[in-house]
Amino acid sequence: MLLEAVQYAATHAVTPKAFRPFIRSSVSLWSRAGRCAKAWAPHEENCKAFIRETTDGMKQKRTAVVLGSGLLRDVPIKELSKQFDTIVLVDLVHLASVRMWLKAGRFRNARLISRDLSGFEDAVAGKPVEPLAFLRQVPYLDLVVSANILSQIGVGAKRRLEREKRPGKDEIVRALILAHLDGLTTLPCRTVLLTDTNYRVTDRKEIVREEADLLCGLPAPIAKRKWIWPVAPYGELSRDCQAIHEVIARSSS
Repeated sequence: MLLEAVQYAATHAVTPKAFRPFIRSSVSLWSRAGRCAKAWAPHEENCKAFIRETTDGMKQKRTAVVLGSGLLRDVPIKELSKQFDTIVLVDLVHLASVRMWLKAGRFRNARLISRDLSGFEDAVAGKPVEPLAFLRQVPYLDLVVSANILSQIGVGAKRRLEREKRPGKDEIVRALILAHLDGLTTLPCRTVLLTDTNYRVTDRKEIVREEADLLCGLPAPIAKRKWIWPVAPYGELSRDCQAIHEVIARSSS
């Protein structure tokens, strides 16, 4: 708890006011990642390997953007920093520990941007939802990675809609997910999509206690790779239950 408090305070000081409400969830994710490091390691390495595989065949490597950069555990930031002239890391919150790690590693070509990538405000206002339109303004853009953020856009929007008791919840959530996928598809550069598509909670007898479609009924994009991510291994949710997510990876040609 002490480390979490320090992380929160240090991050609060360097986070724009509009994004400070999201610090707590980022710190919680950081804490869980530490507890579940062993269980998450294969998933994180699969993500990194897929990104490396995608960038290996690229001729131009000027600017790379990582959407949902988070803790940088699932992104090969060292390799990207060496290969690309500029790395742009976009997320709601960049924890103080992540900032310190980047500084200590002398990743001088890394740029941090705090931004809401969901498009939620436009969706509820009935406006066109183009959360990735800002990428059109990024010069010399050669790579965009959507790093395990798509499902979180849907989950976050659903919780907020329920909390605010807004109508049309399912339609809005699907619109946000589609906007992200369409935004990636229309970019004139190489793209990588990493996302979990569904989850199930099982007990030690492999009986499914709970399950959900994280894409809210939308068909999952055709994957080049698939794997399982034990987001909450035994002991995290409870002694006798675990939460398993199915993850897909795809890249544009």
